[in-house]
Amino acid sequence: MSGITKAALFTLAVPLLAAPALAADQPPGALALKRVLLSTGGVGYFEHEARVSGDAALTLEVRRDQVDDVLKSIVVYDDRGGIGTVDLPGQEPLETAFRELPFTPQDLASPTALLNAMKGAEVQTSGSRAVSGRLLSVTEEYTQLPNGGGTVTRNRVSLMTAEGLRQLVLEETDSLRFADPRVQAQLDSALAAVAGAAGKERRRLTIRTTAPQADAGAERTVRVAYVVAAPLWKATYRLTLPESAPGSAPGPAKGTEGGTGDLQGWAVLENLSGDDWKGVELSVASGNPVTFRQALYSAYFVNRPEVPVEVLGRVLPPPDEGAVAADVMAKAQDSAVRSRAATESGAATTMAAPPAPAPAPAMSAPFAGAMPQRAAETTPAESTEATAQVLFRYPQPVTLANGGTMMMPITARAIPAERLSLYQPNTQPRHPLAALRLSNGDSGETGLPPGVLTLYERIGGAAAYVGDARLATLPAGESRILSFAVDQAVTVDRSEQPSRTLSRATLADGVLQLTVTDRQTTTYRIAGAAGEDRTVIVEHPRRSGWELVQPTGVSAPDLTADAYRLPVAVPAGQTVTLAVALERPRVERFGISEMSPEQVRAYASSTELPPAAREALGKVATLRAAVADKERRVADLEREQAEIGKEQERLRQNLATLPRDSDLFKRTIAKMGEQETRLDGLSRELATARKEADTARNTLRDQVRGMTF
Repeated sequence: MSGITKAALFTLAVPLLAAPALAADQPPGALALKRVLLSTGGVGYFEHEARVSGDAALTLEVRRDQVDDVLKSIVVYDDRGGIGTVDLPGQEPLETAFRELPFTPQDLASPTALLNAMKGAEVQTSGSRAVSGRLLSVTEEYTQLPNGGGTVTRNRVSLMTAEGLRQLVLEETDSLRFADPRVQAQLDSALAAVAGAAGKERRRLTIRTTAPQADAGAERTVRVAYVVAAPLWKATYRLTLPESAPGSAPGPAKGTEGGTGDLQGWAVLENLSGDDWKGVELSVASGNPVTFRQALYSAYFVNRPEVPVEVLGRVLPPPDEGAVAADVMAKAQDSAVRSRAATESGAATTMAAPPAPAPAPAMSAPFAGAMPQRAAETTPAESTEATAQVLFRYPQPVTLANGGTMMMPITARAIPAERLSLYQPNTQPRHPLAALRLSNGDSGETGLPPGVLTLYERIGGAAAYVGDARLATLPAGESRILSFAVDQAVTVDRSEQPSRTLSRATLADGVLQLTVTDRQTTTYRIAGAAGEDRTVIVEHPRRSGWELVQPTGVSAPDLTADAYRLPVAVPAGQTVTLAVALERPRVERFGISEMSPEQVRAYASSTELPPAAREALGKVATLRAAVADKERRVADLEREQAEIGKEQERLRQNLATLPRDSDLFKRTIAKMGEQETRLDGLSRELATARKEADTARNTLRDQVRGMTF
């Protein structure tokens, strides 16, 4: 391959990773970190190793925030020995130490707080006043200093002695101790626990292994591994393209079949494990494993129902009022009582039965692919394609201090690269993007993890920066298009034209069913570059329920999650037109009887329908218009009837206020008489109009039901 060769890339990595001299041998029984595998799942696999003989107890310190993950995933490998227990201090050792003590850690903040917490304990003091008694209280008091020197705070201790209540000033006492040796021992133990927990954010695990009886004294290797949270490692790439043809601009999308580029890949990672890595075997894995956390280090208690204590109530027997001899009835009642008692006993037994025990959790398997096999030694990192991930293992021991960052080369090879232009309307509506199609061919190469890519091109023998791109996961045998710049030498004009076609119509049982085809045509006019040919990939949006029907006579286009990829060859200086059409059939249903006359007339005049259908719909339109006229007549009569009713109500209110012998009263009575006569006529007309409307509707319904086409 041209450019930086694999050997050169490997040499470049050596100063960065600077493999250390062999570390001194670990003392027997000490666990040393030997292998680290970082996953893009946000976790890391850490494997420790120790040489032991006989039964051994190995210690391992981990950070407090890692304990849950360690308890979930820890695994011990001992080929010739057995695995015993793994134990560690409780989650809150300080709280555990104070659980049985008569004071709390807060009471150790000051002598006053401790003495108040120990009220009733027997103490002995020495100094100017030697007193022995039980603590009653400790109170603050303020004493004025002479000559206006301010005040001083002192603590007065009250003791109940054999002579009675005695008091002394704590600050004037040489010593004060608890007379009970057990209390003094508790205080010493509490102070030791506080000292041990101060600033301690780690937990020490003790792993016990047992030696085989056959060769108990033989030395063997024990490995302890676990998976904990780790920073996500990042992949970065550099791709160097060969020099373009003379006269062409650097980095344009020019179709070149069979071209290649020199690809370098690096893994950027951090050591935030809390420990230095010294000569470890380092690997990185690219995949998307299922990872989760569980609070295994926390204690959980099952909530149990509280049953009230049975308390026997007082019994007040009623007075005996005699008995009736009924042997048969007594026997029947005794049988019923025994049956009920047996039923209740069985129900109680069923309720009291304990639930079936939950199945034991399965042991967590070690991190998949933690020990990749070696591949060709010419690659910077040995890569292995696993079931659901790609592994890259650096072939030399790696040293990295805690908190440090490093770059590890993961690939260096030639890769097929085709230059083209990619038109994405939502990204840039007027110009396509200069892009590359990278192919990870079937040459035995492993997949490439996602990452950012920096693109260079050789110009006049020197490399020049062209742009940046994002590379998605590239499995073996697949290709990806990487966009890195805007190709301003090519211009795209886009126009859309929607249309609608009636392809089928049926009428049955009064339901008009229309099969309509919606069509969306998009025309792309691509003006090519003046100096060279282009291969333009047009990404046309996909729509759910729509089918691509144009262009025709071409092979099936590539599909993305939301677009069709349609290739177009654009000669230099020419304009090429691409028409893309999507179609969607749909069905519309209408009840003819419920349609308005205008809607029926519109369908009856449609030239898309056959003559028989238009003639049938024309008859329906005439009948529907007749129904509308009859219904309009009914509505007019009902409206007039309602208006007269309102007017009569107004006149009745006026009559209540008018004198009976006035002219206005007489005229109002006469007007109401006329309205009553009109109401009688309206009732007859309305009945006739409603009957005619019903007849027209029935005629329409019968005609429509008999129509079919």
